[in-house]
Amino acid sequence: MGVERAYNFSPGPATLPVEVLEEARDNMLSLAGSGVGICEISHRSKEFSAIIEQAEADLRKLLRMTDDYSVMFLQGGATLQFSAVPMNLLGQGQTADYIVTGGWSKKALAEAKKVGECHVAATTEAEKFKRIPRPDDIKLSKSPAYVHFTSNNTLYGTQWQDEPQTGGAPLVCDASSDILCRPLNVGRYGMIYAGAQKNLGPAGVTLVIIRNALLERSQDSLPIYLNYRKMVEGKSLYNTPPVFAVYIVGLVAKWLIRNGGLDQMYKRNRDKAALLYDALDASPFFRPHADKESRSLMNITWRLPSEELEAQFVEQAAAHNMRNLKGHRSIGGLRASIYNAFPREGVEALVSFMRDFAAKHG
Repeated sequence: MGVERAYNFSPGPATLPVEVLEEARDNMLSLAGSGVGICEISHRSKEFSAIIEQAEADLRKLLRMTDDYSVMFLQGGATLQFSAVPMNLLGQGQTADYIVTGGWSKKALAEAKKVGECHVAATTEAEKFKRIPRPDDIKLSKSPAYVHFTSNNTLYGTQWQDEPQTGGAPLVCDASSDILCRPLNVGRYGMIYAGAQKNLGPAGVTLVIIRNALLERSQDSLPIYLNYRKMVEGKSLYNTPPVFAVYIVGLVAKWLIRNGGLDQMYKRNRDKAALLYDALDASPFFRPHADKESRSLMNITWRLPSEELEAQFVEQAAAHNMRNLKGHRSIGGLRASIYNAFPREGVEALVSFMRDFAAKHG
């Protein structure tokens, strides 16, 4: 019996590829005919060793990652990394620079301040985070230990089009909401981390990519689960990892490779986003939040003439099988999250609904 799936515009946990879900379903009771389901296998088993090693290999292939980087599959989400990054990379007497472009980068900064000295190199908060800072907005401190930024901002619908310049300091990126949406030059970064629940897989695992030279900064005095060097040495198996979540990340990586890799995914994402942005720009009834040069491919935010109309829009869209379009409580309005696995036909359905709604209420 077939299952009718809604168009899920959730910012995360988010839509996953149907064929990935189907393969996971088929292995729930017995992984590859072993008689033991994927949620039941030991993290020390040869079956899981093959899964986690292949997931890393496929991610390395997608990102064209060189051997001078290590990969970790950790827990605690990006939120734990807000603390782990300064604990590992910010030495005594040093300063960490943060570029603040939304709610998550503000939280990262707040946690880093508990560890050591921090400097806000740029912020667009005064403009309600409608845009990404321009190069001349960024004022780095003298010899920062690292420069931290958030590549895509789910709440406000903005995205960096290129990396900020750091003057040679290691660049650290929270890429939770746009990793693998387009090609990425890992060599420009000291570290990249990403919660899985947007583009990578289900909630429960966090991908961390770090330049090996930075592992020397991790001190033995750190709590062991927050020590990057120890986690790399333990191959992400110091404690029981989120087995099922890592398995799904591996399936998603295979799905991306089968579908042309990141170059092809970038084309698909630009096409989907353009379809929706064109509809928003075509009518004064819709008011996009982000400035055009800073618009996100993943999270598209806008307002209607009144909050009452926005509530009607969300309710009526749900009745048409389009769910989770309500904007974040901090800014209100509407938000469509259209990550890698979100189908183009879902965007087409939303655009058609938007035109009908504007015709009736505009």
